[in-house]
Amino acid sequence: MQRYAKGARGERELINLFYSLGFSVIRSAGSGVNSISPDIIAIKNGKGISLECKAWDSTSVAIEPEKWLALSEWQRNTLMDTYIAWRMSGEGWYLVRLDEMSRNEKSYSVTMKKAKAIGRRLEHIGAAAEKVAEETRSQV
Repeated sequence: MQRYAKGARGERELINLFYSLGFSVIRSAGSGVNSISPDIIAIKNGKGISLECKAWDSTSVAIEPEKWLALSEWQRNTLMDTYIAWRMSGEGWYLVRLDEMSRNEKSYSVTMKKAKAIGRRLEHIGAAAEKVAEETRSQV
């Protein structure tokens, strides 16, 4: 239960952060239980992103192949950028695209070293959302 509570806290943290950036945000029903949708969907100016959230104190994060396939299908169907959002203790959130994960025998995973090398942070999403907002305003 402790892992679920930590994950739910992380999801609420992300919801509040995206909301503060001007996104409309929802948490998926059954988040943490089902494998058919991402945990969080955030939309701003007609552009959406989806996040599968992990708040793990580990050197890597892994998801089951079924979950990876469901998220990939979600991304294809919705055309939303879909990320694994990994909250690293004391460092904040790192975002990893599904195609940046490595396939191994039992899961898809990403190491802390690789996530840091990719360097995609929550701030990048906020900046991208602002760019979309500016482009939308200039077209009106």
